[in-house]
Amino acid sequence: MTTTRFAPSPTGWLHIGNLRAALFNYAIARQNGGTFVLRIDDTDPERSKDEYVEGIKADLTWLGLTWDRMEYQSRRMDRYAEAKQRLIDMGRLYECFETPVELDLKRKKQLNMGKPPVYDRAALALTEDEKNALRAERGSHWRFKLDQQRIDWPDGIIGDISIDAASVSDPVLFKNDGQILYTLASVVDDVEMGITDIVRGSDHVTNTATQIQIIQALGGTVPRFAHHSLLTGPKGEALSKRLGTLSLRDLRAQGIAPQAILSLMARLGSADPVELRADVTEVVAGFDLSKFGSAPTKFDAEDLGPLTARYLATLSAQDVADVLTSAGVPTDLRVPFWTLVRDNIATLDDVAGWWAMLRDGATPLVDDEDREFIAKALFLLDSPPYTADTWSNWTTLVKDETGRKGKGLFMPLRKAVTGLERGPEMADVMPLLQVKPKL
Repeated sequence: MTTTRFAPSPTGWLHIGNLRAALFNYAIARQNGGTFVLRIDDTDPERSKDEYVEGIKADLTWLGLTWDRMEYQSRRMDRYAEAKQRLIDMGRLYECFETPVELDLKRKKQLNMGKPPVYDRAALALTEDEKNALRAERGSHWRFKLDQQRIDWPDGIIGDISIDAASVSDPVLFKNDGQILYTLASVVDDVEMGITDIVRGSDHVTNTATQIQIIQALGGTVPRFAHHSLLTGPKGEALSKRLGTLSLRDLRAQGIAPQAILSLMARLGSADPVELRADVTEVVAGFDLSKFGSAPTKFDAEDLGPLTARYLATLSAQDVADVLTSAGVPTDLRVPFWTLVRDNIATLDDVAGWWAMLRDGATPLVDDEDREFIAKALFLLDSPPYTADTWSNWTTLVKDETGRKGKGLFMPLRKAVTGLERGPEMADVMPLLQVKPKL
């Protein structure tokens, strides 16, 4: 069975970059009738917070990405300890004692000599007495001993990848304070949970190479890997510094529709054009991992606004009944009101403002040279209720009385009635006006 996972760290809010991994893995699982695992990477007790866990669940639920199983890495520490001992017993995990300063000096020296900054495995030459002395003095960390041969795999997006393990430092799997790092915890979980497919960012490529060897050392089956491109800003600038402003919870607060986010992220960076999808089921049906490329992908949050507006224009009054209720729109006016405004709003937050304008009247937008004209025009307008013919009858009367016509007639009247320079047909606006416009 196809089994995929999304493994966010609860150290912050989910952002648009995280979503690509979540969506891609979700789509693969659903397309194959498989299992999608939500795995919380909370092995860092200092930075992991329950509020972020709840935020992750809320964001995924809002988007429609439901999970079949939920796991917490903090509850699997015994499994990692067992794996640690197995690797030690087979000679693949070894204890190291260098401080961060010492490691930095080694790297600088290697670079100055024109060599790759790869850990020199000096710890393997230490005697037991030397280890005991260093352990008492400064503590230790643990590294996985790589087989220094090429690591090859067919990547689902990048293509065939081959990395020389001799050019990569033996990865640290346990820190000086005993904390397990992502590299091992992820491998143990992937092996024991039967993960068959993993899609993640291209910044994990080297990490994948080392994890393949750890998977093999633990007797697991290597999953199918694919590494999607990293997002940049619209001008190709690094997006990482802006991710704090692109959290899903902030986009939700701005009124961006989940369908807009899903539709954009399911195609961004692929050979297919972005197409608006009504829900996550349609997104999954149209998803094709093979269409994605490895080049950096430009993301512009401004693209989400028009997609949201397009999505809202497809909805019926029944679809947004709770929004209309909250705005105070009377039941008998909901269908004509929604038909009027749905093509003229950017987000559902705009609905309340439109009804307030129709219910209470707008703040008129009147140019100085039009003030006398508008005063006379409003004098000629009866009080509501208005009908579909009111606008035509009124403008004809005003034209006959003032001699104005064309844009000079219609635009000042629109601005006076709605307070806006553009919007829906005024013949449709007038029947919904609850008060007579005032200057």
